Amino acid sequence: MVTALSVRQVRDRYLVLHGLRWLPTGLTIPVLVLLLQERGLSLSQIGLVGTAQGLVILALELPTGGMADALGRKPLLATAWAIGLCSLTLFAVAQSFWLFFLYSALQGVYRALDSGPLESWYVDATLAADPQAEYERGLGWAGTVIGIAIGAGALLGGGLVALGPVGPVSALTVPVFVAVLLQGVALTALLVLLRETRPARGAAALRASIVEAPRMVGRAVGLLRRSRVLTALVAVELFWGFGMVTFESLLPVRLAEVVGDADRAAALLGPAGSAAWLANAAGAALTPFLLRRIGAAPAAALMRILQGATVVGMGLLAGPVGVLVAYLACYAVHGASNPLHVGLLHRQVDGPYRTSVLSLNSMMGQPAAALGGVVLTALADRSGVGLAMLVGAVVLAVAAPLYLPAWRAARRAGPEPVPARTPTPAGTG
Repeated sequence: MVTALSVRQVRDRYLVLHGLRWLPTGLTIPVLVLLLQERGLSLSQIGLVGTAQGLVILALELPTGGMADALGRKPLLATAWAIGLCSLTLFAVAQSFWLFFLYSALQGVYRALDSGPLESWYVDATLAADPQAEYERGLGWAGTVIGIAIGAGALLGGGLVALGPVGPVSALTVPVFVAVLLQGVALTALLVLLRETRPARGAAALRASIVEAPRMVGRAVGLLRRSRVLTALVAVELFWGFGMVTFESLLPVRLAEVVGDADRAAALLGPAGSAAWLANAAGAALTPFLLRRIGAAPAAALMRILQGATVVGMGLLAGPVGVLVAYLACYAVHGASNPLHVGLLHRQVDGPYRTSVLSLNSMMGQPAAALGGVVLTALADRSGVGLAMLVGAVVLAVAAPLYLPAWRAARRAGPEPVPARTPTPAGTG
């Protein structure tokens, strides 16, 4: 008989897997756009490559979310992380627009399968161990884990670029090969650490999950139709998906513009990216304070406005120091806003449809991100990166009023559950 996990064991495994999942991403963030440019793609082509990921996620997000709820989280995550390993390997060797387009499509499959199951497993396993447990604390720490993992990866990636090429492998490509190795480590850890009870296994379970998945999706969509609060929260992702192109894709180009050299920009983005994700971790650690002092919905709305302001700074400030200070502030705000938003979503749904609703939320951001990638990169090509970033900043900020329904609902329901003030465990990130 398998021994049930305690609340602490569930949390620790969740945080370890969360960190391993995001470490390879940290390695590739500083070099992604610059490597595509090095291999001959224009900004407009880079935007089109990004649309492949967005469109695939849009097509698969809801069905795979329903399958995770029906079949189990571990099979979906294992498949996702294996596809992520394949896509990173392709990215390391691709040389043409269409191969990069295929890489982006595989990343879309990876992210569609990966979106929600680990978090849903954590929440449900925590409540199974203790129905009174406050899972918001772990969600906040997960934001801290993401920050430290991506920050460490970005620092390592920038250091590898600074060391220069390794034989025939260019300096910008070296971090991608290291990310491939780390993705393999993450997949192995997932198979060992994630434990769940599934009613059935094998081909019969797969067939049953395929039949059940549309029903799970339909019920999740039904929840969306019946709840103005949930509809508004999910709609926030439309604006966030469009606006995130500014700090995920345009910032490296903006930095290369102000320093005058792509390799110098990539080397700067290593330590800067590390610092940014540490700032993200610090922002996530503020979640309990923001919940106590402001409340989840008002704090989430404030974070959207502040994030728009930081993107304005990235687009307007002169010199690398000003751009990087605004970049750090943007990620600190980002770290604080995500646990608030996700916590509000979890309060609107129960266990059986949790992953499907998270998939709905994530799905909404994908077409917006694809549109933002095309529109903002084309605008950057024609009118400059600074103007494109200002447009994205406005879109980020105008999402703030969509938190009003959640705020009104919380006021009618009474005081929100607030995580206790506890120190962040050593080693999380």
